[in-house]
Amino acid sequence: MASTLKPGTAWSDTWQRCQATAPEAFQGDRVLNLWASAWKADGRALPATSPLDGSPIAGPPRLDAPTADQAVRASLDQHRAWRHVPLPERRARVAATLDALTEHRELLALLLVWEIGKPWRLAQADVDRAIDGVRWYVDGIEPMLADRTPLSGPVSNIASWNYPMSVLVHAMLVQALAGNAVIAKTPTDGGVACLTLASALAAREGIPVTLLSGSGSELSASLVRSPEIGCVSFVGGRDTGARIATAVADLGKRHILEQEGLNTWGIWNYSDWPTLTSLIPKLFDYGKQRCTAYPRFVVQRTLFDEFLAAYLPAVRSVRTGHPLAVENPEDPLPTLDFGPLINAAKAKELADQVTEAIDRGAVPLHRGSLTDARFLPGQDTSAYLPPVTLLNPPPSSPLHHAEPFGPVDTIVLVDTEAELLAAMNASNGALVATLSTDDPSTYERLAPQIRSFKVGHGKPRSRGDRDELFGGFGASWRGAFVGGELLIRSVTEGPQDDERLPGNFPDYHLMP
Repeated sequence: MASTLKPGTAWSDTWQRCQATAPEAFQGDRVLNLWASAWKADGRALPATSPLDGSPIAGPPRLDAPTADQAVRASLDQHRAWRHVPLPERRARVAATLDALTEHRELLALLLVWEIGKPWRLAQADVDRAIDGVRWYVDGIEPMLADRTPLSGPVSNIASWNYPMSVLVHAMLVQALAGNAVIAKTPTDGGVACLTLASALAAREGIPVTLLSGSGSELSASLVRSPEIGCVSFVGGRDTGARIATAVADLGKRHILEQEGLNTWGIWNYSDWPTLTSLIPKLFDYGKQRCTAYPRFVVQRTLFDEFLAAYLPAVRSVRTGHPLAVENPEDPLPTLDFGPLINAAKAKELADQVTEAIDRGAVPLHRGSLTDARFLPGQDTSAYLPPVTLLNPPPSSPLHHAEPFGPVDTIVLVDTEAELLAAMNASNGALVATLSTDDPSTYERLAPQIRSFKVGHGKPRSRGDRDELFGGFGASWRGAFVGGELLIRSVTEGPQDDERLPGNFPDYHLMP
């Protein structure tokens, strides 16, 4: 279906708005790094393309390790000054930052669309969750900080590309509110301009922010091992997370490491199929490129026919396409479940995994099509992948045991409760899981045996904000659990008897 780009949403228009809003951070055709309280045109700017259509956008200005070392040392100087700023002033500055983010909400959301492919609705929600979440801390921070002080050094933030605002910016502002200078590395795969704009708005209000671009291997020693760093906060894959976990454990450094896990949805002695049908499309939000996505269904074999009758119509209703493409210029932006994946390489990787799994015996139950999706005439669609559902992926396939991080569902059939639990625990730990069963006693008996931090009864669980505790079991998490007061405690120091926080530590307490 041919269409046109919504007027005023082109990358050129978006970039001009960035330059007008924060000229100190956007210079010519590149973004700058922020360190030592100044925007610097250093680093090697890499080319980048938008997942929307493959067109050029601003790439990250990658620093080398020696420059990152200088930036970390400068952040420590900021930290030593900021930790003594009275709480009322910190609250006022963070609140002013939230007001600025609110003023530029639409521009931040548009950057998320262009840089990481979020549909307009979800991009706005990401910005709103960051603002509303931090405001909750601003309003209620005082009792959380009773008898607590900032860390001895700044907090280093390394996060994946998928939620720059509601995960990364949210964490940075709460850490600063608690009295810490903050350092953030821009994700390699996208979000640099959105983070740059948000950081510029925060820096204008006097928030001690350092924003650096660079490869993880090049900057790891600076952002993880530097003695100046007071805490490492990481969101990403298990391979990188495992290396960071080893480093921080060796150094005895505070850490919050959220890692991937295969979140599963179990079906056992269940009959409320209309509810399940209504939930399936929402589970495809942002193409399941979320840490709390559910890509695996573990289904009682005797219920498989009823499950398919509920599942297939729902998955066929999932909507994808170009997030800024409209049929007529005056039309509102489309309401989509997801747009492109983060890049064409990821789309090809998943497509290849699907093909290989089918070649090895998986049964394709649903393969969506892009035929009816709305795109611009002649645009590159290589980053787009419609929903796919496979039955029984072979054990040799990554789709059997790992999180696909894309719109690929797998279904495993089981005959006993023991098989159900084994299949739901296939990835040695997860962040969320759900068990749909009609019998509350069955749920109460089985849920504690599911290796997931949160387990829902017939409904999805989310990461959660504010006073809801969040973490992971097994290999999906390392270090302190967070949420509400615990997020504040994880980035502050207090009496020794107050330091025993829940978390995945070898000795079950927060390291001093």
